[in-house]
Amino acid sequence: MLHHTAFWLPCQSSDVTRVVDAEGAHLAAILRAADFSGRRVLEVGSGEGRLTWGFAPLAASVLAFDPDADYVAAARAHCPEELRQKVRFEVASAEEIEVEPQSIDLVFFSWSL
Repeated sequence: MLHHTAFWLPCQSSDVTRVVDAEGAHLAAILRAADFSGRRVLEVGSGEGRLTWGFAPLAASVLAFDPDADYVAAARAHCPEELRQKVRFEVASAEEIEVEPQSIDLVFFSWSL
């Protein structure tokens, strides 16, 4: 079952809050395009976990990377308790990611280019 979730992110330039993907269309499109069920997922450019929370419940595990240490800290701090055993956030750029051969089933990135 797909749950649509609105994501609120503070604007960088003011105290106004903006809604990102309020209808869940972006996440719904991602879930239609890839089967995360039972997969070991490598997420490149995870940011604050905005999309991670949408697919992580389906995955066997998620190794999520972002080069921004502040984003990774925020993702770790806001990781839902029920996902803490299967989602790991690390600070690294795409070029720095090192994983064991055959340890990943699906690589996911969005807004990372």
